[in-house]
This record gives sequence, C-alpha cells and structure tokens, in this order.
Amino acid sequence: MRTKILNKFRFLLTFLLFGSLLLTTSVAQSNNWKAPVSAKKIKNPLAKVVSASKKGKLLFKTNCAVCHGEKGKGDGIAAVALNPKPANLSSDRVKKETDGEIFWKITNGKAAMPAWKGTLKTKQRWQLVNYIRTLQKQKNKK
Repeated sequence: MRTKILNKFRFLLTFLLFGSLLLTTSVAQSNNWKAPVSAKKIKNPLAKVVSASKKGKLLFKTNCAVCHGEKGKGDGIAAVALNPKPANLSSDRVKKETDGEIFWKITNGKAAMPAWKGTLKTKQRWQLVNYIRTLQKQKNKK
C-alpha cells in the first residue's frame, strides 16, 4: 500500500515538474523577450569609459560565456541544454536594443537567463553592457 502511494506521489510530482517546465519554456519561446518601455530611457553611466568594457570582458568570461559563448553568439557549452537558447548578443536584434534595455535584461533575467541583480553590482552590469557592445562591433569587422 505504501509503495503504491509513493509511486503515485512520484508520478504526480514528475508530471507537475515536467508540465511547469514545458509551460515556462513555451511562454519564453513564444514571446520575443522585450524589456519594458521604461528601460529604453535608462542611460549608461559608463558609456564613454573605455576601461569599462575591459572589465566587462572579464565578467563576461566568468559569468556569461558558459551560455552565450566566448564571442556572445549564444553557443556556449551550456547552451545545448537550455531552452530557450541563449541570445546571440551580436545579432541585429540585440544591437538595436538600447543600453538600458540590455542592462534591464541582465539585471532581471528571464527563464534560463539568471537575474544578476543580486550577484553583480550595478557598475559591473554596466561594464557587461559595454563589453556586449564591443562584441557587436567585432561582428561588423568580419
């Protein structure tokens, strides 16, 4: 009797976990992830600070490259297991986003993309934005 109850509980738990994963994934995939309109207006306080992108590169390698890849193309080693896949940060879509929108996404996260607000300081998140902009420039050179 106890075994039957445990098996039913396991089945129900597996069903609920799998169902919630599917729902989260389908919602994330069905929407083109957009930051709120207010994020467009956020100004980058480090926009003209050259050293910010150098520090951002180190942060990127440590925190982002595992999913987004070394060049930010969304092809990191962990990308294989993620659904939805990480963004290609050198894409035209991301390039069209304002610094504020990218900062907002790094800060708040969504689905497989973690929210970095509690892990990285505000200045570090801006440094990442600056480094992402350098990845976009590299695409144009090649």
